[in-house]
Amino acid sequence: MILCCGEALIDMLPRETTLGEKGFSPYAGGAVFNTGIALGRLGVASGFFTGLSDDMMGDILRDTLRASHVDFSYCATLSRPTTIAFVKLVDGHATYAFYDENTAGRMITEADLPALGEDCEALHFGAISLIPEPCGSTYEALLNREHKTRVISLDPNIRPGFIKDKAAHMARIRGMAALSDIVKFSDEDLAWFGLDGDEDTLARHWLHHGAKLVVVTRGADGAVGYTADHKVEVPSEKVTVVDTVGAGDTFDAGVLASLKMQNLLTKQQVTKLTQEQIAKALALGSKAAAVTVSRAGANPPFAHEIGL
Repeated sequence: MILCCGEALIDMLPRETTLGEKGFSPYAGGAVFNTGIALGRLGVASGFFTGLSDDMMGDILRDTLRASHVDFSYCATLSRPTTIAFVKLVDGHATYAFYDENTAGRMITEADLPALGEDCEALHFGAISLIPEPCGSTYEALLNREHKTRVISLDPNIRPGFIKDKAAHMARIRGMAALSDIVKFSDEDLAWFGLDGDEDTLARHWLHHGAKLVVVTRGADGAVGYTADHKVEVPSEKVTVVDTVGAGDTFDAGVLASLKMQNLLTKQQVTKLTQEQIAKALALGSKAAAVTVSRAGANPPFAHEIGL
């Protein structure tokens, strides 16, 4: 199982009502949630950990996980509200207004951390769940507890508008990345850290500090994977883009799913990936993400839609 650990929320997406008025409709979302959904749809054993509310919005999240074959038995249940994000789309790109105070996802603590079974071979972290407290420290503690025996994947998915203490968040990401096997950045994420150098130099920086595979996504210009021995570039799939919601999250799932399908998702194997193995992983990430951007919202493909 690949256990995705992070935010689950309700995206209120703009929709026109039957009366022609502007309105919003609720859709399950959250970056790490989307990755878990995408993994389940790709046919990989997928699990999810967060704090889920016992309210009606929490039920929407559970129903969505269940429909995509994602195991949510590790989730903590809290009698707190669900995080809500109102979404504004401009030319297919999303901006958000979050309502997150005192929510089930935000308020989980180390006391809520589950004991993981032997079938849990990898953990995936990232995005806005690493910013607020106490959940940010909770996920960091889980990574610190498990990194020696399970593959760790991290997508910082930097959202500057939510980061009130840049130095503190930067320190957290640096610490977590140093203990992670796979770290994925967008080109914008790389720039946020303010380091000098071109993409190659910056990727090598993160490899030097602990990562075994660093992936950089370049939007329409494809993606590149770096290890100590290899640099592998793959093009993006050419599609008509409806919006980019969930694209990076789906890409993460494609990479992890491919590594799992290639029997490479172990602490030993991830240190010695070949060029061909990396290329396969990036290609599946790109292929899956292309489907997501070709339709509205975070709606990752099922395996049969991409020929698996």
